[in-house]
Amino acid sequence: MPGISREEVAHLAKLARLELKDEELDHFAGQLDDIIGAVAAVSDVAEEDVPPTSHPLPLTNVMRQDEVRPSLTPQQALSGAPAQEQQRFKVPQILGEEA
Repeated sequence: MPGISREEVAHLAKLARLELKDEELDHFAGQLDDIIGAVAAVSDVAEEDVPPTSHPLPLTNVMRQDEVRPSLTPQQALSGAPAQEQQRFKVPQILGEEA
């Protein structure tokens, strides 16, 4: 597999809107070539019966039951607000648009 060229790095930098110097193009070309080589090495080792994973260990998300619990009333929640309107916090308009 041919290595990544300076021109390809310059093209990627342009797409990413990065301004790179000539010595940086050479430096990053070598680094990107090493990264592509490492990914290719992993692809060569991977067996077809091994599914692709995003993490080496199984992850599970622990979720609690969604149940109604006692909470503040709208009046209690708004009791310290400097301004309120229709049971909501009233804040200064920032976009200049009518809601």
